[in-house]
Amino acid sequence: MNEVLMIPKRTLGSTGIDVSCLGLGTVKLGRNQGVKYPSSFELPDDRHILNLLATATELGINLIDTAPAYGVSEQRLGELLRDRQRWVICTKTGEEFVDGQSRFDFSATHTRASIHRSLKRLNTDYLDLVLVHSDGRDREIIEHSDCFETLARLKEAGNIRAFGLSGKTVEGGLLALQHSDVVMVTFNPDQQEERQVIQQACELNKGVLIKKAFASGHAVVDSSADPVRSNLQFSLQEPGVSAVVVGTINPHHLRDNVRACLD
Repeated sequence: MNEVLMIPKRTLGSTGIDVSCLGLGTVKLGRNQGVKYPSSFELPDDRHILNLLATATELGINLIDTAPAYGVSEQRLGELLRDRQRWVICTKTGEEFVDGQSRFDFSATHTRASIHRSLKRLNTDYLDLVLVHSDGRDREIIEHSDCFETLARLKEAGNIRAFGLSGKTVEGGLLALQHSDVVMVTFNPDQQEERQVIQQACELNKGVLIKKAFASGHAVVDSSADPVRSNLQFSLQEPGVSAVVVGTINPHHLRDNVRACLD
């Protein structure tokens, strides 16, 4: 008898959006340059991606995370995603990856152009969630650029359902909670500095997504224990966490990740 696995869903703060508590990160669908993973990899072909997406669907995963900085990830998802209504698509703005280098632009003009380009690339008329892809200057971006204000207007116009910050500082995360719907924070057993942001988000009923749960894959390589289960459980048991986003192009790893969440 085949094992039946189905990941549960959680509501993303006060957005009204229900997301699988494990999300699929897609940087590996579109970019293999300048990434921080411990080993190199080839970009998968379309057939491989379709199999990965089918596996995610079978497992109940509906949250998919992409970004303009992920090379051709958005374009490939736009071509290969089926049944748009079942997916919660999270993309980003602010960072571009061009000629092997990251470039950042948080201006209103770039933000608006980036969102409309993502809509076209992803072959959709709305984005569920847009995160500002911070370069580390979280507070400056929120207070001294037009990025958040522009996203708020795009939300009012119906182009996006919710927005927030994929930040790098506690100060920035706390500030983002005052002005947006969702934060994406780094959180794992070795990096717990942003727990304060998660706790504040929980109090304010704002959404929390976790990135780098495996320290970009290094926790899996460096540990002799079971880091997949322990790291996922560590994040998902933290009150206020909506979902953990993990990138993979291996359907077996995706299934193992779901199993670890359910253990």
